Amino acid sequence: MTPKQTAASYDLLAERWLEPGLDRNGIAAHERALAFRPDGGRALDVGCGCSGRFLRLLEGRGYEVEGLDLSARMIALARARFPGRTFHEADICGWEPPGDYDFITAWDSIWHVPLAAAEGVLQKLCGALRPGGVLIWTTAGLDGPAEKTDASMGAPVYYGVPGLPRTLELVADAGCVCRHLEYDQYPEKHVYLIAQKPDPAAAVDEE
Repeated sequence: MTPKQTAASYDLLAERWLEPGLDRNGIAAHERALAFRPDGGRALDVGCGCSGRFLRLLEGRGYEVEGLDLSARMIALARARFPGRTFHEADICGWEPPGDYDFITAWDSIWHVPLAAAEGVLQKLCGALRPGGVLIWTTAGLDGPAEKTDASMGAPVYYGVPGLPRTLELVADAGCVCRHLEYDQYPEKHVYLIAQKPDPAAAVDEE
């Protein structure tokens, strides 16, 4: 599937993310990530969707949050529900961050990026972190690269992942440190990771 086709599928599925019971998905993991960067700042939600659950959480911790999504319907719903916020309707593969961020979330989103672009997207997000900044994202807990198309949600959706060994290499090569890796739905292969860009100034303060 192409990114345009993935966007069309999520246009059809957008309202599903407003159903009761989905507003807690990923919140506990984000609270763990915020423990590494609790002081507020500038945040980016990649694949933000329309529910706004991470936007509300981050705003409650003093962050100014921008959202980005490939789906025009998701963005339209988000703008209607959260006026005055900044939302980017764009493909993360070609989109360039307009600045650096203290916190970036890509929950259940960048695994929809074509496998050939997956490594570059992860490095882009790591590169957009300020010193001390935190990135949380999800992937599949596989030992090697894999891709598939799945229609279990009601519309076909593509997934592509580089595998955990390569993912950890990419994080290190981008100058970040993996702070947490968890199979949070085991025995399912759903994995989330928390990475942080070291802050030399903070290391000096701790000495």
